[in-house]
Amino acid sequence: MLFNMRNLFSTAKLTQTSKQLLRHFWCGPPAQMNVHLKGRDLLTLQNYTADELKYLLWMASDLKQRIKHKGEYLPLMQGKSLAMIFEKRSTRTRLSAETGFALLGGHPSFLTTQDIHLGTNESLTDTARVLSSMTNAILARVYKHNDLDLMTKEATIPIINGLSNLYHPLQILADYLTLQEHYGGLNGLTVTWIGDGNNVLHSIMTSAAKLGMHLRIATPKGFEPDLRITKITEQYSKEYGTKLLLTTDPLEAADGANVLVTDTWISMGQEEEKKERLKAFQGYQITMQTAKSAASNWTFLHCLPRKPEEVDDEVFYSPRSLVFQEAENRKWTIMAVMVSLLTDYSPQLQKPTF
Repeated sequence: MLFNMRNLFSTAKLTQTSKQLLRHFWCGPPAQMNVHLKGRDLLTLQNYTADELKYLLWMASDLKQRIKHKGEYLPLMQGKSLAMIFEKRSTRTRLSAETGFALLGGHPSFLTTQDIHLGTNESLTDTARVLSSMTNAILARVYKHNDLDLMTKEATIPIINGLSNLYHPLQILADYLTLQEHYGGLNGLTVTWIGDGNNVLHSIMTSAAKLGMHLRIATPKGFEPDLRITKITEQYSKEYGTKLLLTTDPLEAADGANVLVTDTWISMGQEEEKKERLKAFQGYQITMQTAKSAASNWTFLHCLPRKPEEVDDEVFYSPRSLVFQEAENRKWTIMAVMVSLLTDYSPQLQKPTF
């Protein structure tokens, strides 16, 4: 059998596809991507290359397939601990990180500002140094992104952004995994954002072009994304050959979109602005009327929690809505980040087509 397989593999009569299949059978899975993330921080997707983003999504698909669908136990975090600092409330980020890390055999420790001395009797610098001596990574959900920057300077372990005022990278990885699963690829998709120029949008802006996605953004005047991030996005669009539109017209932004995305108009800490914001965002609710401008295969994403003024029930609970699959995928992408930053494990699943 060994002799016959080798002879068969070398024959010139085989098609290239057949040779690839035999090579996979004979030599095992294709070579891994040349990506090494162990020991890195994850504060923003801006700091990750296209290949690194694809690797994280590949890792998430691998873990989801092996653990959820095949029922395998992968104690990749056995003997490791995770410090979870949360200055803000959380449902999906907390549950996905806590249950995901435990599912991998590790020990997560949930810490609020009421549980530790952070910002009261102890500086951020000292907290970062202490946690570095007791845990293997820190996931922090903070108000000020600068706090994460300081933490990375003082800590000797990976720092993961669980949300800051500038970025929400873990959410966008979950969004991309969801779209990858639904469409079978990301390259060439048109993503339309209708809403506030906030941290979630910033994470899309600093990553979408790297994966070949076109971006159309509609925000009210005065609620545009950060100008520095807009300039970076324009550079990425040119570099990766994607299309970028910024407008104040939701229907113009929705034109030809494969994916309609929005988020809360009033984030935590903005409650006093509610009346002003609701007035400014009139006409920005995503409805089936909005979807009429979109592509025939349109889908809808929202990172939750959702309020009816942002998207009506007809869209939110429709078969086009991927919001609950998106919510679950936060778990698998966070697990992928943990495994990539803390271990040498490589995906066993065949690499997806992006």
